[in-house]
Amino acid sequence: MIQKFWLLFAIVISCLFLKPEKTAAQVPKEEEPGIGVVEHLGETLPPDISFINEKNEPVKLKDVINKPTILTLVYFDCPGLCSPLLDGVSDVIETMGMELGKDYQVVTVSFNYNDTPEKAKSKKQTFLRRHSKSHAKDWIYLTGDSANIYSLVKAIGFKFKRTGNDFIHPAVVTILSPQSKITRYLYGTHFVPFDVKMAIIEAQKGLARPTINQVLEYCFSYDPAGRKYTLQVTKVAGTIILFFSLSLLIYLIIANRKKKKRIPANE
Repeated sequence: MIQKFWLLFAIVISCLFLKPEKTAAQVPKEEEPGIGVVEHLGETLPPDISFINEKNEPVKLKDVINKPTILTLVYFDCPGLCSPLLDGVSDVIETMGMELGKDYQVVTVSFNYNDTPEKAKSKKQTFLRRHSKSHAKDWIYLTGDSANIYSLVKAIGFKFKRTGNDFIHPAVVTILSPQSKITRYLYGTHFVPFDVKMAIIEAQKGLARPTINQVLEYCFSYDPAGRKYTLQVTKVAGTIILFFSLSLLIYLIIANRKKKKRIPANE
């Protein structure tokens, strides 16, 4: 009786935690996540989006994007993923064998409307001190007001949430064609040079391609009181419970089979 109870318990727990998870890119529009990415492959960015560059000059995004573009969405005071994301882009620039400024460009846009051109300039200078200064001309930093930021993130499908003075957001770069067409999404903070190179070549041709690796990275849950990102205890506990439940289930199945083999056929 006890054995049957634990077997039933293990099955119930396993069913609860083994529900298939959908990536943000796979969630239907009616179930769009509050945080994540809803891919808009093949769609074109609105032509009227305006921003301010790090020189405090107003620019139209469609005029800035005149070649294949690696678009990064960050905010300048991010304590989590933004700097590693930009580091990852810089690293792949150095290793993929294409010429920045000739074959492609990088555009970094702050999705925090409180960020200013002065802060963009400072962030860019700080970043370039750690990396090649030859990136300066063809790595463009932009800031803007809430309306234009909203238009851009909506067109990209980039979803984030403000928490205190910070944001919970995904780590992703968007590849754009010279006509501002979305041709690829690349997730995470580290990028394979071959993948980025192929994405840029496809963007030059205007070819939209799905991304095989759609695993999103997020900033940890933010604790405004402690001003730090905290481990998500619920997920960790769920993983531990799932592991032990599956172990127990396997043990009981094996034990039950062995018991049946030991029972004489005439009983």
